[in-house]
Amino acid sequence: MAKYAEETIFEAPRSTVYALFADREGYNEFLPFTVKLVRPGTTERQGVGAVHRIGVGPVGVKEEITELVDGERIRYRIVAGLPVRSHVGTITLTDHPQGTTVHYSMESTPLIPAPDAAMVWVLRKSMASLLVGARREAARRGAAGKA
Repeated sequence: MAKYAEETIFEAPRSTVYALFADREGYNEFLPFTVKLVRPGTTERQGVGAVHRIGVGPVGVKEEITELVDGERIRYRIVAGLPVRSHVGTITLTDHPQGTTVHYSMESTPLIPAPDAAMVWVLRKSMASLLVGARREAARRGAAGKA
């Protein structure tokens, strides 16, 4: 199993950062790929059980939201689109004097044996694109006072 984690500071309140990450469909506004709700969650449209397709054109993955703790944590798993036995991502938020600490971790087990270093490179690249766009959008929303 390959694991990768990154911790960074977003210059926006935790409520703003949580709302940003929890609204998967909103990723379309600030990331270079499309997100579409495939199946609504059990109690909320984008809540636990919701499945989103995330990708570019015909290439993409399907992620299922497995845990939401308001203002604190979002956990998801890949259910289709990648050659993995399992893939889990967790975004944990805590207060920071400059805004919000975002701790993002991914764990992935490929179907076909692959060196951990190669898997970690893939995890790091996919995480980086999300964090760069999300950080920029969180700062914009924080400055605008929009949650």
